Amino acid sequence: MAWRLGIFGGTFDPVHVGHLRIAEEAREALDLDRIIFIPAADPPHKVQRKILPFEHRWRMLFLSLAGNPHFHMSDIEQKMAGKSYSVLTLNELRRKSTGRENYFFLVGLDSFLELDTWYRYRELFSLAHLVVMRRPGYKEKAVETFLKQSVSLDYTPDPQGRSFSHPSLFSVHMVDNTHLDISSTCVRVLAGQERSIRYLVADEVMSYIEYHKLYSDISNERK
Repeated sequence: MAWRLGIFGGTFDPVHVGHLRIAEEAREALDLDRIIFIPAADPPHKVQRKILPFEHRWRMLFLSLAGNPHFHMSDIEQKMAGKSYSVLTLNELRRKSTGRENYFFLVGLDSFLELDTWYRYRELFSLAHLVVMRRPGYKEKAVETFLKQSVSLDYTPDPQGRSFSHPSLFSVHMVDNTHLDISSTCVRVLAGQERSIRYLVADEVMSYIEYHKLYSDISNERK
């Protein structure tokens, strides 16, 4: 039996309830067996600010995922040298796979439309299905335009426009997700100002942030 595995990468600095809800809705919509959260060790796109050490981000993720048997974690990027590029991570996952894994790579619609700025982005479509989480303000028609202009003219939509298939590359799926206007930046700013972050993150994460006084030096970070 093939495993349907969702891959959800990010800095998770910190992980918040929006991350968890997106993962749950993707799992349900595509009948995924597991969602594997992969915190970035050295993200290439986050050079504007100092990122919390991996150990803190890993621990907060662990606290958030406890209790959900479908949510798992991987420190694969921590064990890989160099920048945490998604294409290298997926290649490494496939190298270590048993051959029964079917990977689904989760990405927000806003990020999807900027994939052409990612390292070796075209290879992503030969490594995993892409799961595009819809975002307010972005038109889904832009997905088809991006695919045909930046990946391959051979991508074709299904009649409902909810997925795109290709004769030799992996498919692209559109998933509706509840819009929760929460960001890690907002959580960091509130924590830095010693304001409540309750209900934005798991209670255990809130306690962890307060105990370790995380983000206390970034109260002026822009939301």
